[in-house]
Amino acid sequence: MQQKEILIKSSLDGSMQPSLFYKAASSEKRPLLVGLHTWSWDRFNQVENMLPLAEQWVFNLLLPEFRGANLKENPHCTDACGSDLAKQDIKDAIDFLIENENVDPENIFLLGASGGGHMALLMAGMCPDLFKAVGAFVPITDLEKWEAQSEFYGPDIRACCSGQAEEMRKRSPMTYLDNIAKANLKIFHGKRDSVVPVSHSVQLFNAIMEKYPDATVYLDIFDGAHEMDMQSAAYWLMSQYNREKKNSVTG
Repeated sequence: MQQKEILIKSSLDGSMQPSLFYKAASSEKRPLLVGLHTWSWDRFNQVENMLPLAEQWVFNLLLPEFRGANLKENPHCTDACGSDLAKQDIKDAIDFLIENENVDPENIFLLGASGGGHMALLMAGMCPDLFKAVGAFVPITDLEKWEAQSEFYGPDIRACCSGQAEEMRKRSPMTYLDNIAKANLKIFHGKRDSVVPVSHSVQLFNAIMEKYPDATVYLDIFDGAHEMDMQSAAYWLMSQYNREKKNSVTG
């Protein structure tokens, strides 16, 4: 698989937005893995993690930029961090690939960690039916809450959201739990995460289960910290790709 830079015109502001695309070595339509970069980085951040999986599975791979790092140093940071523009960039890139490349629209998978996990949940809230399965590792689910918890990331959150609590709520997955509940989603969070407390994932999961107990949303609290276990990610996504009906077990 060779790296290919693509520029997609934003359907919201008309700007040309970059992504990395790796085309599966197949003449037939193949699944698409969409890998989301972490909080402080860009589209190159997940190449090392995602590319081996895509090559092994013969999947297409999309690594979108979605307006770059969620840092105050990013001159366009208000366009990043889960904004409408950032979310639409991902959707626009997927739509472009479905139209122009060998992408199977029935098998689109989404994976991200930390800031990428935050964005994965927001995309599940935006278009839950687009994805066969979503994996969100150690995600931020409430930016207001995290701004109060994190002395290190607080300035970035305030910069991205123009210091407005309303904007923090607009960019928080907790705001969209009704739609997130429609997704096929697994949330993974390290019990010893000192960057984004595990309470973020527990709070979202419990809120969804209370309102939608039959939702296909799952929570895995693992023995770890702020990290993404690619073996667990691969197992979850591939289990959904090859999903078969499970047999009931009697007591």
